[in-house]
Amino acid sequence: MRILVMGADGTLGRAAVPALVTAGHEVRALGRRPRGGADARWFPAESVKEAVRGCDAVLMLAEREPAAGRALVAASCGAGVPHLVRVAGPAAGRARKRLDDAERVVRSSGLGWTLVRHSHLHQSLDRALRELAVSPVLPVDPSVPWQPVDAREVAAYLTGLLRGEPRQAALAFGGPQVLRTSELVPTWLEARGLRRLTPRVRYPGRVMAEQRAGRLLVRNAPLGTLSWREWLMPAPVLSDDFAEEHTASPTSPANQPEGDPDLRVYGGDEGYQRQTRA
Repeated sequence: MRILVMGADGTLGRAAVPALVTAGHEVRALGRRPRGGADARWFPAESVKEAVRGCDAVLMLAEREPAAGRALVAASCGAGVPHLVRVAGPAAGRARKRLDDAERVVRSSGLGWTLVRHSHLHQSLDRALRELAVSPVLPVDPSVPWQPVDAREVAAYLTGLLRGEPRQAALAFGGPQVLRTSELVPTWLEARGLRRLTPRVRYPGRVMAEQRAGRLLVRNAPLGTLSWREWLMPAPVLSDDFAEEHTASPTSPANQPEGDPDLRVYGGDEGYQRQTRA
């Protein structure tokens, strides 16, 4: 399939493009080409019509302006793209209204469509905490839940959806566990080897109120498997050659007999005999 990815230079896009390429798809990408982006054909944002021509599906991951999303939907209609997949992360308050409006444009396009909302990404939370940790104080609201998920697992889920027919439905994908801020932040500090003061507070604002009420959590939907702790502190992976690298060779002194000093050793050289004491 030939698939156009909008927002290919974003956090999720950097996971989705290689996942699609690995699955055997021809990938076109809208956005600023990152370093190492040779696995896709990149188009500037203003070349929407050229980019979408001949595509079998469009994956809309992010838009910097609502007008850009509307322009891509219009170009997809003009090109007769069979499948539009629009993806978004958690949204609350005014952002939720903008997201509802953007999804309405996709549903009313007349094309086959699928909507997907995912929970917070591990990568995005990590980046946000790095910025906050510049301060020696990192306030924690224990009442706010999070459901972080790995961008690579979301990308794999989207790759599977693109292989199928348009769902004409709104779907969701979330992380494997729900953590309070009082669990999420200390785990991050431990993984990053940092020490910060973490006073307990109550985060203000409407967005935090909606998140506190659990309205940004994913329920009754597919879930990822990589937890926040596992993503931050992955277990070491032994290479396939580990046993070979850590096993003494037949000619090593560690494998030679100690009882008989006259015994021929170092099997690859039959003419060699270990020297005996005088």
